[in-house]
Amino acid sequence: MLPRPGSKTRSQLWRVADGNWLQRADLLATEEPMEIRLLAANERKTLSVTMRTPGHDFELAAGLLYTEGIIPDRHAIARISYCRDSDLTEESRYNIVHVELASDRLPELQSLERSTFTSSACGVCGKAGLEALERRDLTPLPSGPEIAQEIILGLGAELRARQGVFEATGGLHAAALFDTHGALLALREDVGRHNAVDKLIGWAVLEGQLPWKERIVLVSGRAGYEIIQKLIVAGTPIVCAISAPSSLAVDLARAFNVTLVGFLRDGRFNLYHGRERIRAAEPLAP
Repeated sequence: MLPRPGSKTRSQLWRVADGNWLQRADLLATEEPMEIRLLAANERKTLSVTMRTPGHDFELAAGLLYTEGIIPDRHAIARISYCRDSDLTEESRYNIVHVELASDRLPELQSLERSTFTSSACGVCGKAGLEALERRDLTPLPSGPEIAQEIILGLGAELRARQGVFEATGGLHAAALFDTHGALLALREDVGRHNAVDKLIGWAVLEGQLPWKERIVLVSGRAGYEIIQKLIVAGTPIVCAISAPSSLAVDLARAFNVTLVGFLRDGRFNLYHGRERIRAAEPLAP
């Protein structure tokens, strides 16, 4: 029996520095496809194929189903398992996840008509994604919580200290969940930005920890539209990113009253919306 794929893959390389060639071993972030199949009674349908870093696969599936509006909570899932088809190799079975729904038939999957394949680089995008979001029953988030700016400034260091696979490979994105005191509650890594977020949300779905009314999410890269969309569905009031947000992400944050922080690094950050949730160290000038 072959072991299931891991998050890191060993490789050989040549390192060139100051004109010297050195051969050495290295660790790479693993990237493999994962097919998500939905099952209900006698129906079966492939929901999506995404390129991901193996690990927390069931959370990834649950998070994607939740953020796409296919399931309302964990009780809609009867069982999640890896595929056991006899005609597959052991390694291939770990790249197919079966999600058995607690219903007699599969739901309509119009929101996923844009594609059945998702790369590790992009999530929901384009006109189809915007139209699907407009059809969702989403309203602006209520006010609160209010936290000190020092809490925000300290999140990046905590994220870096806990990114285990990134430390070994340098090739993964991360999404981290914090409470309003800056304590890290959960962290997920993946080669794809949106996958890391889906894994984090999927963990919360399976643990019954949603919505995130008093929580902060920090992502290690940029904050694109698909990231903000997923976190709005999870009810996240404060979203921070180490890098830049996109223009559509800012528009979405304003429309749904999300506090959006970008360029959170080196003791500074940019605040694009939601100033009322972050308490300044000194009174702001009018």
